[in-house]
Amino acid sequence: MLNNLIILLVHLDEYEEVANDKHVKRKINVDIGCNHDICLHEDLGEVCRVCGMIVRSADKIFDYCWWKQIEDFGSATASAYEDFIFEDAAIHPMHAKEIRLHQFEGFKFLVKNLMSTSDPGGCIIAHAPGSGKTFMVISFIQSFLAKHSSARVLVVLPKGIVGTWKREFQRWQVEDIPMYDFYSAKANTRTGHLKVLNSWASHKIVQWLLHKDKLLVIPNLLIMDEGHTSRNEGTNVLQSLRDVRTPRKVVLSGTLFQNHVKEVFNILNLVRPKFLKMRSSRRIVRRIMSQAIVAGCSSSKKADEVFAESVEATLLADDNFERKSHVISGLRELTEDVLHYYKGDVLDKLLGLVDFSVFLKLTQKQKDILDTLEAYGSLKRAAVETAVYIHPCLKDISEADSNEKNWTDAEIDSLIESINIRDGVKARFFLNILSLADSAGEKLLAFSRLLLPMRFLERLLVQMKGWHTRMDKFNSSNDAKVLFGSIRACAEGISLVGASRVVVLDVHLNPSVTRQAIGRAFRPGQRKKVFVYRLVAADSLEEKTHATVLKKEVIPKLWFEWNGNCTREHFKLNQVYTRESGDELLVSEAIRRDIKALFR
Repeated sequence: MLNNLIILLVHLDEYEEVANDKHVKRKINVDIGCNHDICLHEDLGEVCRVCGMIVRSADKIFDYCWWKQIEDFGSATASAYEDFIFEDAAIHPMHAKEIRLHQFEGFKFLVKNLMSTSDPGGCIIAHAPGSGKTFMVISFIQSFLAKHSSARVLVVLPKGIVGTWKREFQRWQVEDIPMYDFYSAKANTRTGHLKVLNSWASHKIVQWLLHKDKLLVIPNLLIMDEGHTSRNEGTNVLQSLRDVRTPRKVVLSGTLFQNHVKEVFNILNLVRPKFLKMRSSRRIVRRIMSQAIVAGCSSSKKADEVFAESVEATLLADDNFERKSHVISGLRELTEDVLHYYKGDVLDKLLGLVDFSVFLKLTQKQKDILDTLEAYGSLKRAAVETAVYIHPCLKDISEADSNEKNWTDAEIDSLIESINIRDGVKARFFLNILSLADSAGEKLLAFSRLLLPMRFLERLLVQMKGWHTRMDKFNSSNDAKVLFGSIRACAEGISLVGASRVVVLDVHLNPSVTRQAIGRAFRPGQRKKVFVYRLVAADSLEEKTHATVLKKEVIPKLWFEWNGNCTREHFKLNQVYTRESGDELLVSEAIRRDIKALFR
């Protein structure tokens, strides 16, 4: 678990204070043989009636500080702030002034699930990227620690966003809260891990626990950012997170649905063990199964798998919208108490997104090569075909690449010198759309699931246009033209709003990966309308893959966004003519002659 995940450990300890950015231990409550009888003194804090010791000073009492600030704000603010207090939990005044409605609803949802004294349980926050999930959860963490001051919080997240979490915590914390993480502490060994864990656990926990046991037993609250990455059954990550003992588990995700319905229920089982077998679930599950298309499942499959596959089959294949709507209604009822969804309205304020699927006519040379690949294994064939769709000269390179041969820039340059660019339809489309975008003063992003097509196109630009490569200042530099990126490495949070044209060079089976890639340009800060071109090789296996992916993209829309006024037409691609597309670049004859069909 430690090798695959970043673990950020956060806790609030009433026996610690921070001075000059260093943690200075100050034990106030020394052992003097007194069983303290605590009373609250307004000016002093928590004071022992017996020995007179100040066990906890007033300025260290979270709730006292909050209400003191309210009094300072005046009676009108104090009255308004009462709306932010519920179920013995309160949003700090500083946060209350900044929190938006959907974040406030999410905060209440967290309180309802996690701060119940009788039966706390985990939940999922599925809010759109850029909607402020981190701020909302940080506000909740501090309210949780205000009520449970000895609690320990474990945050599990990808390495790339640790810095973002730390900056947000420092920005929004209302009391100095020590944070521990293995990377900043350079804890690369078992001894280093234990040192960090012991600092986190403090003296209140028995110290003779094994390394793994500390992570499983100590946390009172577990937060998993980008939690959809733990969706696959049987992985070490998912099993390790399930083993953490606390019932208070939160999964944060901007793209909860990835590939299959089953993966969503794996996450539900993570936050609420045996979710479908819970008493509150069984009645709804039976009702959904009575209306769903029962998938052709083998008898060896578990009931959970049969349920998930039947739901997916109904959402994908059922043409009876009335029956489909009953299943959707049941799904929402089943998950309403454990899953909080927010589509996001931040993007509605941008100038717009036009998302095209561009079906391109393969050249005769490309078709001839594809006919020779039928004997290949499925994985090798997919890799070679993806390269050939760009340009037929890549066939030999892609075959060698599958054998882990490293091609240098010089070797690719040598290959480029002897080719006719018109032999590859995707390469030709890319060069044409890039030239037109450059003439219009717009930048372009290009994404592929393989590195070879991007290396080829990069060297092509170096050779044909004399451009050179740089890795920085893409958004701010007027000289930047295009940025190539691996579609599988487009982590949420990366902003590339300098570009307003996005070319997706090939089809990825996981639709959420493509949505995240598009979201690098279509996000807050974008000042232009964004045009997306998903390139599909017409009359090929890629066209069939695209159809499968489109069906997958419909599932989360049905589950989370569907309403009774929707029809099947709302979930289909609409074919458009290039001259009526609303995109001035597609009107070019050089572009139009390569397009067999255009959808949006």
